[in-house]
Amino acid sequence: MSVDPLVLSGIRSLVENDPANLPMKRHLAQLLLAAGDAHEAQRHISEVLAEEPDDLAALAVAARVADALGLTVRADGYRRLQSSLERQVDSSSASPESSSSELDETPADGEPALFPPLQLESPLEKPERLGLRLVEGNRPADVVPDPEPPAPVVTLNDVAGMESVKRRLNLAFLAPLRNPELRRSFGKSLRGGLLLYGPPGCGKTFIARATAGELGAKFMPVGIADVLSMWLGQSEQQLKGYFEAARRQAPSVLFFDEVDALGRKRSLMRHTAGSSVVSQFLAELDGLQGDNQGVFVLAATNHPWDVDSALRRPGRFDRMLLVLPPDRAAREVILRSHCHGRPIGDDVDFGWLALKDVRPSIRSWLETAKNHALFANDGGVYDDLLEYLKARRIV
Repeated sequence: MSVDPLVLSGIRSLVENDPANLPMKRHLAQLLLAAGDAHEAQRHISEVLAEEPDDLAALAVAARVADALGLTVRADGYRRLQSSLERQVDSSSASPESSSSELDETPADGEPALFPPLQLESPLEKPERLGLRLVEGNRPADVVPDPEPPAPVVTLNDVAGMESVKRRLNLAFLAPLRNPELRRSFGKSLRGGLLLYGPPGCGKTFIARATAGELGAKFMPVGIADVLSMWLGQSEQQLKGYFEAARRQAPSVLFFDEVDALGRKRSLMRHTAGSSVVSQFLAELDGLQGDNQGVFVLAATNHPWDVDSALRRPGRFDRMLLVLPPDRAAREVILRSHCHGRPIGDDVDFGWLALKDVRPSIRSWLETAKNHALFANDGGVYDDLLEYLKARRIV
């Protein structure tokens, strides 16, 4: 489907001028997806779901965006949530009196029910598949993350190129944790947080997985569909559940993708429910609900300027690492790595292939990042980004 660039530009301008217009932002995500820009579409639809996690139309768009990005597990999560919500709506519409009585029902212990019961019509859709466990009454209890199939362990040696990123990651994060004597000398505990940021599609998730491999820790990825819920208080419970699971399986790496959707600036939120999620996030990072010894929290975002400032204070995501697109040398290494063992000839010129003209896909991100690097560089947090922009004469 072709999208008129003028129409797309006009809708984008409307969203920039009125970021609280969620239907318009959802429409922009649909247009961007149709235009082939799934990464920017992901950003906008994630912002919609952060404010309205029960928006059925937004969940449908998010599933299509995840499919376009090859994130099949996340797409399935969006569709499961959409299906569950649709059944709730159908059930309420079919028997409003019955639904009302269920909401007003009081459990045996005398405490008012907080949530309507889940409607599970298929034996395949057990509570475990939905990421929660049910107890007495109608209240969801301890959240249990879906088990992941074992994945091959990767380390930083498997990350082609990106030498500056790996060097900084070693110096700022891994080296102090690998050296117990040095850690004890400086009073460093075996815990920490790191925020990876940069343009979409540049390997932030893979680097996080490789970091877990370097630490010999279990890698536990968490997406916004795994946490956000339409039920009051359920998002906080699910977030707490992941931290508790990580503490039980320490050493472990909790990786939050699109953390700007979970930890969005509270000043930008229209609903207090989102603020409660940020507050729960802060409490878990500080270890107020338990000991975080051996739990490493990594997060990735394309928009660090949208992350609540409280999440970036010391002891939380106080270290930031810029992940940029691979340069020519790194692209050549990546091509060689992926072609290793393939039935290709010896005369392939990988250097020529890595120089081949390819239409860049991060220009819009760089234009947005430029303003923050120039005018919101408090404490030099965006110095690396500014240096990159200057080297390419973007500023």
